[in-house]
Amino acid sequence: MDTAKLKRTVTFALQGLNQLLWPAVCINCKRSICETDKNLCKNCWDELLGCTGGDYCPRCGRDASRYAILEGVCPDCQGKEIHFDRIARGGFYREALRKMILSFKNGRTELDLTLGFLANSALQGGGFVSAIEFFVPVPLHWSRRLVRGYNQSLVLARKLKHPTAKINTDLVRIRYTKTQPGGVANAAARARNVAGAFAVRYRHKLAGRKICLIDDIKTTGATLNECARTLKQAGASKVFALVLAVAGQNIS
Repeated sequence: MDTAKLKRTVTFALQGLNQLLWPAVCINCKRSICETDKNLCKNCWDELLGCTGGDYCPRCGRDASRYAILEGVCPDCQGKEIHFDRIARGGFYREALRKMILSFKNGRTELDLTLGFLANSALQGGGFVSAIEFFVPVPLHWSRRLVRGYNQSLVLARKLKHPTAKINTDLVRIRYTKTQPGGVANAAARARNVAGAFAVRYRHKLAGRKICLIDDIKTTGATLNECARTLKQAGASKVFALVLAVAGQNIS
């Protein structure tokens, strides 16, 4: 037996032993999978793919036909005060993607590989990747970060691939805010909840820069809007946003 064939045989045997002793499971639903399934079972892959793709408004991130978007905005966000300039999203917040994001926020940091792939795909298709100078993760209040142990937006930002842009943490949350009231119907309450909750550090390096905010979910956009407003007050020339999912879609 030649060396190459022997190596293939040994590799195959070791893979079989590994599967027997430590069977692969879906990182989302824990069902058994094959080593070649890339971390998710077929059902979760189908659900995840069903949550991604499709046309959306580049201004607010909500589902919108390309024919309904006029001058870069959809009917839903026309007339609204939106401080970020453009948004890219991985998908909409339901099924497998919703479960993965919730798990990611609650200790399952190993999901960063799959969610990072989704975020990078969204970033490349967002239309502003070449302009970005800094990635700025939406910050947690220090007390919430202490309890959770990490900021999921920062973990996600570290998975983004860009030839020049760096992660910047000069944006901070200076006021503890209660858990956001749910639903798009509570947009005004959510905006009041985060008003004045953010600031930039002394001697920050954000003035004149083009920034991309990183967050996991956009519901009404109140948090992203307040962050973008704070960054622009600090002198940022452009503020984009990248999120894993947009919630509040009218999808059955």
